[in-house]
Amino acid sequence: MTAMMTAYNKNSASHIYYFGFVVAGLLYVMTGMTFDELSAYFKADRASTAKGGFRKIRIRANSADLKALLPKALLIGSADLLNDSHWNKGEMFEKIITEMFTADKWVKDSVPFFLAGDAVINGENVQIKLNGAELTNEKILTRYGFLA
Repeated sequence: MTAMMTAYNKNSASHIYYFGFVVAGLLYVMTGMTFDELSAYFKADRASTAKGGFRKIRIRANSADLKALLPKALLIGSADLLNDSHWNKGEMFEKIITEMFTADKWVKDSVPFFLAGDAVINGENVQIKLNGAELTNEKILTRYGFLA
């Protein structure tokens, strides 16, 4: 996992994170987190055997971690904001944050993490991640030559 974290961080186009999470039915965001701060919530995981069984890193803060973040987090609104028939919860969170913090209308894209962040907020590329999201995996890192 350390090698994957190092490869991701070294090659990422953004080192600023907006981390979203739900507590008691309410959606919150921690703005401006660093990679080191966010890495406290990284968990090693594996894809299913049917999907290749490769290793991956998930962002998965537990309930105690989330409660500790609450005093520094910004309340967005009800967790129901993440429910949409067209987008998954991570995409909806990215849409909410992009449209809340920029004048831009969110458009789903497939730009890899090493080319750009998810949005430009206050002139800086940022990555927008919701608790439970996959940060990266060894298949992607190997494909682009970041992991041997």
